Order: sequence, then C-alpha cells, then structure tokens
Amino acid sequence: MAPSGAHAPYAGTRTPRVEDLRLLTGTGTYVDDVARPGMLHAHFVRSPLARARILGIDTSEALQLDGVQAVFVAEDLNPAVHEQWYTLNGRDDPDTPRPPLAEGEVRFAGDPVAMVVAVDRYVAEDAAELVFVDYEPLPPVVDYASALGSPESVHAAYPDNLVGQLGGRPMSDLDPVFANAPHVVSQTIHQQSHGPVPMETRGIVAEWQAAGAEMAIWSATQSPHEVRAFCARLLGIDEHRVRVVMRDTGGGFGQKVLPQREDMCVMLAATRLPAALKWIEDRQEHLLAAGQARHEHGEARMAFDEDGRILAATLDHVQDAGAYPTPSPVQSGIAVGMLFPGPYRIPEGTFSSRFVFSNTSGRVAYRGPWQFESMAREVLLDSAGRQLGLDPVELRRRNMLSADDLPTVNCNGMPYDHMSPRETFEQALTMLDYDAFRKEQARAREAGRYLGVGTCTYVEPTAGATPFHATEGATLRIEPSGKVNVYVAGGSCGNSLETTVVQLTADALGVAVEDVSTVQGDTAVTPYGAGTGGSRSGSMTAGAIAETAGALRERILAIAAHRLEVPVEEVEFTRGRATAKGNEAVLTLAEIADIAYYQVHALPPGVPAGLEASGRYHTPHLMIWANATHLCTCEVDLVTGEVTLQRYIVSEDCGPMINPSVVEGQIFGGTVQGIGGALYEHLAYDDEGNPVATTFMDYLLPTATEVPVIEVGHVETPSPGPGGYKGVGEGGAIGSAPAVVNAVADALAPLGVRVDRLPLTPARIVELVERAQGVTAP
Repeated sequence: MAPSGAHAPYAGTRTPRVEDLRLLTGTGTYVDDVARPGMLHAHFVRSPLARARILGIDTSEALQLDGVQAVFVAEDLNPAVHEQWYTLNGRDDPDTPRPPLAEGEVRFAGDPVAMVVAVDRYVAEDAAELVFVDYEPLPPVVDYASALGSPESVHAAYPDNLVGQLGGRPMSDLDPVFANAPHVVSQTIHQQSHGPVPMETRGIVAEWQAAGAEMAIWSATQSPHEVRAFCARLLGIDEHRVRVVMRDTGGGFGQKVLPQREDMCVMLAATRLPAALKWIEDRQEHLLAAGQARHEHGEARMAFDEDGRILAATLDHVQDAGAYPTPSPVQSGIAVGMLFPGPYRIPEGTFSSRFVFSNTSGRVAYRGPWQFESMAREVLLDSAGRQLGLDPVELRRRNMLSADDLPTVNCNGMPYDHMSPRETFEQALTMLDYDAFRKEQARAREAGRYLGVGTCTYVEPTAGATPFHATEGATLRIEPSGKVNVYVAGGSCGNSLETTVVQLTADALGVAVEDVSTVQGDTAVTPYGAGTGGSRSGSMTAGAIAETAGALRERILAIAAHRLEVPVEEVEFTRGRATAKGNEAVLTLAEIADIAYYQVHALPPGVPAGLEASGRYHTPHLMIWANATHLCTCEVDLVTGEVTLQRYIVSEDCGPMINPSVVEGQIFGGTVQGIGGALYEHLAYDDEGNPVATTFMDYLLPTATEVPVIEVGHVETPSPGPGGYKGVGEGGAIGSAPAVVNAVADALAPLGVRVDRLPLTPARIVELVERAQGVTAP
C-alpha cells in the first residue's frame, strides 16, 4: 500500500529495470570479471569413466610444468573438511555423500579427481593433461530405473542404491475405490534428464587472509549468505570471518543456490595458497558435471465415476538422484507427491516416491523441482478424457477447483487458499477461442494436417515458511543528501530483484523511484537472507521493506511536523517532499535528513538522530499459493516429426504485480525452458555411462525461431502476505512442458498415439507414429 497522501504507487507500473543500463552496455560485474593481485586459476582433472576404482594418481609431470603452483588430490583436500551440511537441510538432516574430490572410486563421467592450480587457465588445462590416473573400470549403474535391483552399488554405504523414500497412506488403501470405479485410467510417463543451463556457468574466486583467518569469496550464486555459512562450516571458522560478494549472476534457476563440490575444492585449496584462486566452469564442464534435473518417471492412476468426476488418484514415482545430488533429493522430492492432486477435487489419493543413485551427474534443483507432478497429472488427464469420450477441457471443468471452493485441503494434506485455478483456465480458453480452434482443427485434419491443443493448470507454493526461507531482512538508510539506499541479502540473477526492491522502497517511504538505490549481494553489509529460491523474493522482500520503512517514515513525518509546526497527522509526504495544509512551506527529504544528521538539537523530543533503520519480516504463512494455466497449440508433421508451436497462452495469478514487465519476463523465461524440456533438451548417456551431449551441438536449446509469441493474461487474487504479492519465478517452467506434450498428443490422437517418454524429438514422434500405424523398423 502507498503511504497516505502519497503519489500514485510505483508498484503495478512498468518502471524501467534499474539494472538494464549496466547489463546491456556490458559493464556488469560477473565472477570472471573479478581480478585479484597475483590471482591463480584452477582446472579440474575429471574422470573419463562412469565408474572405476582409482588405483593411483601421478601428478609429478604436471607439477614440473612452468606456471603450475599445485595439484591437489583427495588426500590433500578431503581430510580438511570440517562440516559440509546445508542450511536448507539442517545439521541433523540425513544427507548424501559429497566428497570434494573423488576418493577411492569415481562415480560418474566428469567426477573431479584432481585440481590443478596455475598462473592462468591455459597452463592449468595443459597441466591437467599431464596428470595420470590409473583406473580399474567397474560396471556402472547408468539406468536409475533398474538400479534398485542392481548387484552394483554407486555408494558402498547404500548397497541397494536407494537414497531414500517417502509417501502417503498405503496404496492398498485405495484398492476398493479403483476396483469399484466405472473408469480407471493409468499412464506411466518418463521424463528425460536435462538441466537449468544458465547463460553464465558456475564460478568462484576465493581469497584467504592467513593473518586474520579470513576468507573473501566472489561467487556466482543465488544465495550469498548460504555460501558464507557453508564456507565457515567447511573450514571450521567463525561465520563473521567469511565475506561473500555476488555482483551480477547470469542465471541460476535453482542450480546456484547451494555450493557444489568444485566450490568446496576452491574454498579448501585457497587456505593453502599465497593468492586468490579463481575457477570458472566452461560450457563442456557445465553440461558434464554441473548437475541434471527432471530425470524421473511415474505411474499415475485415476479413478472416475460415470460422469467423469475424479474419485481417487495415486502416483508411484521414481527419481534419478545421480551420484552426488545437491541437496538431498528426499527432502525436496516430497513436494512431487504432495502436489500431485494439483488444482482438482480429488476425494482420496496417495503417493509413493523413491530416490535412486546412478552413475551420472548429481541431481540439482531446477525451477520448480517438483514439476513432475504436473507432467504426470496433466498428461494423464488428457489420456483420460480420450478414454472416457470427453474433451480434456470438459473433463477438467468437471473437476477443477475455483476461487469459491477455497480454502480447502487436498487429499494428500496440502492446504490451499487464495488462488483461482478455474478462473485462469477459463481465461486461457477464452484468449484462444477454444471452440473456434476445435473447428479449425477438424478442417485441418480433413486436409491431412495434424493440429493439437494442450493445457496444464497447476498450483505453485511460493514464499514457503521452511526454516531457511521463513525470514528476510532489510536495512534502509537515507543519506544526508536525501537519497535512499536499501540493503537486502540479494541473490538476483536475472529476476530483477534490484528493480523490485527500488519500487517497493519508493512506495513504502513515499519518495521518487529515481532517488532510491539498492545494495545487494555483499554479506559484509546486507542483512541475512536466504536469497533467491522458492519463488520467495518479491513477497518476502516486500515484507522486510514494509517492516523497516514504517518506522523510518514515522521518523520523517515527526521531524517534518516539528519543523513545519503542525500536528503529524497534517503532514503530507510524497515524492520526497513534506507539506501541510495551510502552510506554504515545503520541506525536502534532503532538508529533513540534514536536521536528522547535523541539527540534532532541532529534533523533536524522543526522535533519535539519523535516518536509518533495519527490520526483519517473518512470514506467518505456511506458503503463499500462485497458480496458472498454460495453453499451447501446435502442428505436427507426420513425415519429419517436426513440431511447430503456433500459439502459446499463459493465464497467471500471481496476485498484484509489482512490475508487470518483470512478471512477464519471468513467465517468458520459464515457459521457454519448459518448451526446451518437452521438445529438445536431453542430457543423454550411452549404456556405459558416457555423456553424449556435452556441447550445444548435441544439447539442443530452443531459440527465438522455435518459440512463438507468448500471450499473457492475468487473474489477480491477492495473497494473505505483504502487499498481496505472490511468487512467479518458477511457474513458467512448471506448466509449459505438460502443455506442449498434451498439444502434441492431441495432434496425434486420431492415430492412437500415446506419449510416454520425453523429449518429443522428431525421431521419437516418427517412431510413435510408425508404431501406431503398425510400421516396424527394417
């Protein structure tokens, strides 16, 4: 809310992004732009095998190369680890193995075995070729789906390859419902491994000051305070002796929330070197070892009555954890089952999730890491509609929750409130003119063209109250000049948190947006915060700024009233200027600041000197719910297997928008990632665990050529949180892939095609068509 008597609020306007001038003119500061005196560079020696025993490592020849400063192996760094748990997991949460360097055995192709330190990256890479590792190959566990029955173990401490499992009530409890239901539909869908692939790869600079036992870190991260805490635990030093700085980060998408093994190596090695140490990941390393996501499958089942209303739903889910998942997938994976009911009335349901090790790169968080719940549910609903003889849209209408049905609790115990699934669904259909499209589709089929339409409606938990995410702080300081600085933890990596904070602060104080700047990403000066993750930044930061700005604004009004000699309630303060009815005097914020800092004798009684304040917001809400509907139309060429996306529509409910341009940018970016996951991207391995997609020649990404104009509609249901705001960062990547898959499946429905495996590459579509037509490969 804008202060009483203030100008029209900046929140809700398309205020230009304050970071764009810096970024678009190439003057941003990324980790690779950081230069320190005498800085050294790191490069990793990585395993060429998916699984092998390490019999020996010879570093002698590498050490003789001019410019090489050190070569570290596991026995050098691993014993120096003090603690390595993540705040997100907690000290006592069971976690998976995570040695800095491979010790005794390598567990995926790309596993770091040694780290070379040299005067520059070129020398380090040359030296890495001179490190000789004697491997004894072992049978790899490549297929996670069969790993639970494998005689081979990825980790000796987990002989059955099971990381962990969780679930709801026993599946057998629902057997009577399914046995007596008029209709039962089941479908197993396999989602392929793919990753966040940010524009900027991972990177870190660590500089150790031995005299004070202090560490300075520059990091490409979404959570600088977590990097700080992790480093302090890792080295066994006090947290206040670690300073982490993040400036610009070129994308994170969940992958950069938590430090990974290479970051650990740099932190540990820096304590043994005479200068700062830099590691910047190249793209091949990134696709090889930065982590994978989305690799999972599940059997979804639904029971329906005669009218197509859902009676029960279950999901039997299995997820690939890779060799070294970050963080533990068991903790984050519970959301898959809990959210599987989605935005539908489902009286009874349950789920089972298992998380399995494999000799592939570790699973990492990726924008809506529970996304498989929507993939399994929405693909099943389309199949169910066809099996029941109902249009998938009509089937959803009979079962979907609307705003009037809330609050409620889904069948797996998740409480829902303050959202509008049915409303976004209907808006998206109206934007398309669904009935007109179905007529166009029928005409096209008569002409031999195959058009399809698919939807996905999902619910998204944002700003959750888990211990790591439950609070956020802000510090506001009005300088003697009257200009405003707002300090927040940061973690902005393309999501425009800078602009968001500036707009919120300008509104909360009643000053001009051009008079506000923000300082983020420096743990030495910013209040503690969890950073960017869980679609939390907008809502939580809004709460922190509101908590802080209220007290500071009261102080401003008190000083102005005292100087203007009027009661406080008669002061109007807008765009940094204080006035009062019947008084021609105007007092600027600069003049008020001058009184606060330099004329303390003129302050009203009880008002302290200075104009700065700190505050912390603690959310009382378990989570804040956003929701959306994605709708896609496409044409499929049966001969080539090419999918051409025609229209793409998103109806989003993220509450009031702080900045519509930022909101839509988040939707666009996530949607494109989901399109890539449905049609193009695949971190594929061969049967021996060799990665076959380590360049952008092999790992395909959607470009502007493949992506249509994304049309956005908004439904506004305010949340119970600060400003009514909700998160919007992850939703685009959740709803897009299922919508695209359903559009392709709808296009091919007349042929009897059923989609069960992704990505839907041209070769796979041709295979599906030929299988449906009874054509066998020669």
